[in-house]
Formats: sequence, C-alpha cells, structure tokens
Amino acid sequence: MSTWGIAKVLSQTAEYALRAMVFLAMKEAGATTEQIAHTTKVPSGYLSKILQQLGRSKLVVSQRGIGGGFVLSRASESISILDVINAVAPIEKMTSCPLGVQTHEINLCPLHKRISEAISTVEAAFAQTTLSELVKESQNPLCSALPFGTD
Repeated sequence: MSTWGIAKVLSQTAEYALRAMVFLAMKEAGATTEQIAHTTKVPSGYLSKILQQLGRSKLVVSQRGIGGGFVLSRASESISILDVINAVAPIEKMTSCPLGVQTHEINLCPLHKRISEAISTVEAAFAQTTLSELVKESQNPLCSALPFGTD
C-alpha cells in the first residue's frame, strides 16, 4: 500500500525550502544559515541540509567574505516554486491505486484519477509561479511580522 495522502501535498522540507528561497529572493546580499533560520523560523541544522540540497540543484550558491552567505544562483524571476520543491522533496504522483487494488494498477479508479488530476493542476500552478512574483505581491510573503530588511 502506498504512503500517499491527500491531506498534505507538500512536505515540511519543501515548506522550509520555500521559506528560505523567498527570504533570499527578498535580500540583495547574502544571508547566513543562522540569519535565514531566525527569520523563517526553520531549525538551523535542518536548514543547513536543505541549503545543501538547493545548492546541489544549483538554486543557491554560497559566497565567502563580507556580505557573504547564501544567495540565489540566478534571478528570482527564473526560479519557480516547483523548481524549489523538486530540488528537495518532489510532489508524489499517483501512478497506481493507493489502496493496492490490483484492477486499478493500470487505470486509476475515478476518485483517484481526479485526485491525480488535481495534483497535476497544483504542480502546473507551482511551475507558473516564481519567487519574484511572491515577493512583488506582498511586502511580507512569509506571513511573518518580522522585518526583512534589517539585520
């Protein structure tokens, strides 16, 4: 039986990665793991691992020296929400019956087919939304009362 569940589309890792990437999209200079963790309320140790994954996917780079830390590897206009999610915890697609029904292994039942289609719609929306859009649409895209420009 599959571990797929409709209740949670995104993993906690994906949520944390998105918070970090939006924060970096708002910054003009690099930010340390500690700065990102403090503002986004992501545990620092866990964030370090996420930033490594984002680095391996070439979404962030680390810079040394004054103003160093992590920065986006390219313009926020060219990084989609789906890029970030796929780098750390891709959305699980439904390719077989989550109940293990043998007759549904090739063709999903109507219920699971609709759920699969909904997941595809969510993925398409994430692919069409960039980090810069999130920043432009709100002065506070992380739903936090913390001021972002101050360190």
